[in-house]
Amino acid sequence: MRKKVYFFSIFDAAWIQWRFLFCERYIMTKQNLLDLNKPDLTAMLAEMGEPAFRAKQVWAWLYRHHAANFDEMTNLSKPLRAKLAARAEIALPSPVAVLTSGDDETVKTLFNLGGTEEIEVVLMRYDKRRTLCISTQAGCAMACPFCATGQMGFRRNLSAGEIVSQVLYYARMLRSTDEKVTNIVFMGMGEPLANYAATWEAVHRLNDPDGFGLGARHMTLSTVGLVPAIRQMSREPEQVGLAVSLHAPNDPLRDELVPVNRRYPLAMLMDAVRDYITITHRRVTFEYALMDGKNDSPRHADELATLLRGLLCHVNLIPLNPTDGSPYGGSPAERVYAFRDRLQAAGIPVTVRIRRGIDIQAGCGQLRAKHRRENSGAPKTAPTE
Repeated sequence: MRKKVYFFSIFDAAWIQWRFLFCERYIMTKQNLLDLNKPDLTAMLAEMGEPAFRAKQVWAWLYRHHAANFDEMTNLSKPLRAKLAARAEIALPSPVAVLTSGDDETVKTLFNLGGTEEIEVVLMRYDKRRTLCISTQAGCAMACPFCATGQMGFRRNLSAGEIVSQVLYYARMLRSTDEKVTNIVFMGMGEPLANYAATWEAVHRLNDPDGFGLGARHMTLSTVGLVPAIRQMSREPEQVGLAVSLHAPNDPLRDELVPVNRRYPLAMLMDAVRDYITITHRRVTFEYALMDGKNDSPRHADELATLLRGLLCHVNLIPLNPTDGSPYGGSPAERVYAFRDRLQAAGIPVTVRIRRGIDIQAGCGQLRAKHRRENSGAPKTAPTE
């Protein structure tokens, strides 16, 4: 039998290339709408032949109505919804594991970002508030030894879309029980100010009155003390709260507990905080995780009072949630309240943060580490007491 011989013309080659590019753009790699800002979304819909008001409608569906798919966008025509579905997607994170505390007030979710990366988000229910603690990075490069996320190292930055998608996922979930997100703290996995552009783009969208519509004063951003970024944040128009993870009142101890202190020591950090307060007129919160026998003595309380005296600030004392692989345990209650009383006597505003989710290991990175161990066959280790 004679073999058939096929000859391809230049037109055949061009057709094959066009089909490949078409598939790559429209089928293989759909555009995640949550990764588009408002001008980019408007431009995409204009390219599809749609007027500008369509972009406003889609934006509202994403951020005000928390749509998870295009079929929910009922004021768009069916042909337009079909065109959007062929070209784009709404990529909400996929839950891998969910833990709920015994009192139902804390819910922690481990999300897969696609591929191997995972992040954690925590919902905390208070009397009238529903606070979300969200992540800005997979892993963290700050290497704080008492933090499970710091122990895993840095994996990658999250996009603005990946940051806001955590909020949209929980907003959709809470809506089913007539609840809503009232507060957001950027205190999950990662250092928000090390992913500045994406974090602040997420702030814009969450604050946008045409978008999620959450007041900036209901958002707080936590940092270990990246001085140049704190100075940059002081010039932002949104009145987002600043929290500084201090954890030690002197440089030698902070060098150990918060290694970035070697680059931005306390004198430099406190200068940036003072300037921030002067420029913004906003109170700064200092987070202080109390560790048994490490940073919780009366001497440490006196040093902290001296460091903060005269500042428009507030101290949050946090009994450390124990983590696997960390040599540090949480301070006992009597030492926590003795530390608080000493700060109060020195005129420093201070509260003890309620320990949330201790029974589900709600500290950042703990659920991910637990999930990895259980799915790798590695031996399980008990939390440090």
